[in-house]
Amino acid sequence: MADTVRRGYAPSHFGQLHYAECGSGEPVLLLHQTPRSWTEYADVLPLVGRAHRAIAMDTVGFGASAKPEGPHSIERFADGVAALADALGLDAFHLVGHHTGGVVAVEVAARLGDRVSSLLLSATAFVDEAKRAAAPARPPVDHVDPRPDGSHLVEVWNRRRAFYRAGEEAALHRYVIDALTVLDRVEEGHEAVYRYRMEERLAHITAPVLAVCAPEDHYSLPALERFATALGCETAVLSGGHVPAPEQLPGEFADVVSAWVDRHRRWPGPTSSR
Repeated sequence: MADTVRRGYAPSHFGQLHYAECGSGEPVLLLHQTPRSWTEYADVLPLVGRAHRAIAMDTVGFGASAKPEGPHSIERFADGVAALADALGLDAFHLVGHHTGGVVAVEVAARLGDRVSSLLLSATAFVDEAKRAAAPARPPVDHVDPRPDGSHLVEVWNRRRAFYRAGEEAALHRYVIDALTVLDRVEEGHEAVYRYRMEERLAHITAPVLAVCAPEDHYSLPALERFATALGCETAVLSGGHVPAPEQLPGEFADVVSAWVDRHRRWPGPTSSR
């Protein structure tokens, strides 16, 4: 059934890569922000899976995927995405990335060319020389120092509490679980973003691109105009939400994804019903 989430592991040179999938048909691969896992798409996956094969992976180094030693980089994360696509036999697929996942999606799309049928960048940072130069002064996003009394657990919660509305504590809890899973390296995904030379890779993207963002996500909202200028792509602003938009507006997020995929589908078949 479309609403049944199946979970599995695929081999790679990093080790096992964990993923969850739902539905069947044309594949849509969803990449999460850091330090999250596939659970960022837990409510989106069954909705996209109504008409497509929706797949959400754990990025290399995060969630239940292999955690190799050595520094993380956007290029390493992209290696993991390509390895999963190869292991699952995805000759062509639609690609969705949120925050860090969007930056990784840029690199994947630049590498794989026509294998990426379409690209949806959600709340994705536009990384250029100015952003890299400002990175050393940027305060840590998720880092906390473990303390014997456990008070750092509350600090992890409070790091992102302002992004969530009352009643969204279950989603915030999922973030805390993901952050604690990689607490010793929790900041490395953000650091990888700020080292990435994105502007050198954009010209290699051949897939049609849609850049979207939540209106309260002031970290990423300004990037929409920059992507539109650099790629000549379409942009859209969701009706609400903040940094965790896929969890706050799963229905709207899934509708945007499905409508974009339907416009650029390669396989014959009916479009999704929403």
